[in-house]
Amino acid sequence: MPRARKAINQMNVVPYIDVMLVLLVIFMVTAPLVAPGEIELPNVGAATIEAKQPFEITVLKDGQLSLRNRAKPGEPAQRFNTEALIARLVAQQKESPNQAVVIAADKNVRYESVVAVLDALQRNNVKKVGLLVVPGTK
Repeated sequence: MPRARKAINQMNVVPYIDVMLVLLVIFMVTAPLVAPGEIELPNVGAATIEAKQPFEITVLKDGQLSLRNRAKPGEPAQRFNTEALIARLVAQQKESPNQAVVIAADKNVRYESVVAVLDALQRNNVKKVGLLVVPGTK
């Protein structure tokens, strides 16, 4: 009695894997040989906005604050209390909104004094505030 043939309901994927591996080898060999295209970017005029020197707030050891406009190197630093300093900076940033503000503090100043100045600046919407540090040597 002949046996009934069973239908094959599975796909043989071995030939597909072989083709994919051959294509992978071809791409791996030819990829380093293809020279990347060069792009010629369009030219534009020189930048018209030059970076302004920032205002420098210095937190002294005794907790007092001084303000110096680094854009005017001959001008001496002026001492302020926090409220007067903030009012001066807000007025100055209305005149020149792109001018940044940096905070310099002696390394022996309490951290909370610096944070208090940062907080006061943030509450009064003073923009572009950063910390001034000196890179150390190792």
